[in-house]
Amino acid sequence: MKLNDAQISEFHDRGYVFLPEVFSADEVGVLTAELEGIFCQDRPENFREKNGKSVRTTFAAHTFNDAFERLGRHPRLVEPVMQLLGGPVYMHQFKINAKAAFDGDVWQWHQDFGTWARDDLMPEPRAMNIAVFLDDVTEFNGPLMFIPGSHKDGKLEAGHDLETTSYPLWTLDKETVARLVDAGGLVAPKGKAGSVLLFHCNLVHCSPANLSPWSRTIVYLSLCHVDNHIRQFKRPEWIAHRDFTAIDVLPDDCLLTLARERLTPA
Repeated sequence: MKLNDAQISEFHDRGYVFLPEVFSADEVGVLTAELEGIFCQDRPENFREKNGKSVRTTFAAHTFNDAFERLGRHPRLVEPVMQLLGGPVYMHQFKINAKAAFDGDVWQWHQDFGTWARDDLMPEPRAMNIAVFLDDVTEFNGPLMFIPGSHKDGKLEAGHDLETTSYPLWTLDKETVARLVDAGGLVAPKGKAGSVLLFHCNLVHCSPANLSPWSRTIVYLSLCHVDNHIRQFKRPEWIAHRDFTAIDVLPDDCLLTLARERLTPA
């Protein structure tokens, strides 16, 4: 899948582009059917909220689950990123952010490249996120909030917040966020399950707590140009990957093929 000229222009101008219903209900179903089995596992990749119960993030599910391994190599996700970054990409990070009904905590205001540069020594912002909605995302269940155009300000000063949530994050101060919102406004892209968001690694974003009775699960592929791989390895490999091999994409029907394979008697 390739972006058209208008979508590319929107990405460079606003720092993100929203693509509604890229994946069908059947394809989303292949992925959501795996979630309960993943979240119930007692493994370090499952990072839980402060209550110790609800999963906040599952890292590296593509390394231990067939369905998410296929999603991580899906041409509808990888090819647009290669188009924007101008070459082959590797998987820097893969996570399932599960903002559980009633219990999903905030993600503070931040830039992803701020973390990747400080913690992993990623040289340049030649990386980006692509997010896949596994639930309908509404104004009620903790949508992502973006400051359009904030990626143009480059990497901003940040502080290491070790207290607000269960997961440490390099966050921006209130004055910086207020200044950026005053200049660029604020948006919260919403849409049906199967929709996709591509956003620049310097785009300032956050998400509020989910106080609704509806869960909001989003899968994030953080893809980086192979020439721009990280130089520091202080974080666990399942958070910041060390395999810089270019992703070899699968056929477009790879998720549905998996579903058919599971229905075929051995």
